[in-house]
Amino acid sequence: MQFAAIDKVVPSLCPICLQLVEARIFQDGKTVRITKICPDHGKFEDIYWSDADLYKKFDRYWDDGEGVENPHTRGDNCPFDCGICDNHKTGTLLANIDLTNRCNLSCPVCFANAEASGRVYEPTLVQIREMMIRLRELRPVPCPAVQFSGGEPTMREDLPSILAMARDMGFDQIQIATNGIRLAKSFNLCRALEKSGLNTVYLQFDGFTPKANIAFRGRDVLPLKLKAIENFRRSGIESVVLVPVLEKGVNDGEIGDIIRFAAGNLDVVRGLNFQPISFTGRANQAERLSRRITIPDFFHLVEEQTGGEITKDDFYPVSFVAPISRLVSAETGISRPVFSVHPHCGAATYVFHHNGHLIPISRFVDLEGLYELLNEEVEHFDGTLISRLKMHSRIVSELPKLIDESGAPEGLNFLRMFLGMLKNGTRDSLRVIHKNALFLGTMHFQDLYNVDLERVQRCGVHYATPDGRIIPFCAYNMIHREEVEEKFSVPVR
Repeated sequence: MQFAAIDKVVPSLCPICLQLVEARIFQDGKTVRITKICPDHGKFEDIYWSDADLYKKFDRYWDDGEGVENPHTRGDNCPFDCGICDNHKTGTLLANIDLTNRCNLSCPVCFANAEASGRVYEPTLVQIREMMIRLRELRPVPCPAVQFSGGEPTMREDLPSILAMARDMGFDQIQIATNGIRLAKSFNLCRALEKSGLNTVYLQFDGFTPKANIAFRGRDVLPLKLKAIENFRRSGIESVVLVPVLEKGVNDGEIGDIIRFAAGNLDVVRGLNFQPISFTGRANQAERLSRRITIPDFFHLVEEQTGGEITKDDFYPVSFVAPISRLVSAETGISRPVFSVHPHCGAATYVFHHNGHLIPISRFVDLEGLYELLNEEVEHFDGTLISRLKMHSRIVSELPKLIDESGAPEGLNFLRMFLGMLKNGTRDSLRVIHKNALFLGTMHFQDLYNVDLERVQRCGVHYATPDGRIIPFCAYNMIHREEVEEKFSVPVR
């Protein structure tokens, strides 16, 4: 399929003064670049995506969601008047709540640092509860998942109580983002968190070499990461997502080793979420361009370091699964979160580990055919019982044509699993996949040099703040974090 050359204009920000400016996203040979001019600070240029063909492939899955029915603010001054505003296109799929900016590490790449700011940001239990109430009041779909982060959330002694509060408020997924140090040192803490309702641990995991760990965490913390994983296994925490930060010249040669390690520990490690580094402050332009990794760079590194067992063609944007959410809503009559995230924010695939080999789901499922089938059926659904029955009947008859069971791992019945999803909803079916496969994803958070505000308006990962706002992830870390933490913090002393 042939596509026109990429050339579009999007709203952006000056990385120095945050003034709203226009940015041009354009194809330059085989890459996609972004350039903008601030009247006060001059021209800035960066790489947007390193593979123009993949950019165009992903752009096919653009999906504008419905946003929220009860926004907090109007979008007259986006992205400064967050949120969540009536311009936003995607509901809150995952909410972050920072429990503290205190930490037991001093990571060079951290967004939050109590020692550097001179202040401690640590919401009270009452404030945390109010934030979660606001998330659960979102319409048409309450926020289904909450992640407690920081700083380091395990610095709070009341973390088990906070998790239990989230469980009692009806969140389907309860997560923590952690460096794992306290969890490595205390099996009892792991057990207490599991009993309090913790579903998933997002564990910093930057590689196996001292170079990577020291560059990102200030010291070699690998032994503690491995001990934490063992404690998770023993305590019954069965869903761990390893989260490596990626930077050229630091750990971009360790991607294959990290994937193989995760695949070899599927009883507890259910996923990988690689995060290319974001650059903040007055970064040197030459250094920034030489160190930046984009999502297509990651794909090519995966293909190279897995010997072609996983290729760039196995990945799809987050928005690829939007028709599944709409289909389940149509089948069950219950509104589900729609993953209408900007197609260039992130990507993922599922990989099965069988007889020592890595088998992506695309090897035995015609994913693009599945997407077209579901999208077509959902578009024709009119809400009536007859329409629902016709839709269900056609999917049941057409789905087997899209699955090659001979290429699937032994013991996996994808057809039965997918039909079960239609009956029971996505949560139970995804649990079946997670028990048999490795989620392999990447999310490239923006910085002020490559920011595209169209991406911000379609973000599905949001921060809840003590003043009742819900702010898209990149907008929060680029613009609002300092103001929120200053308003709700106290001096370190």
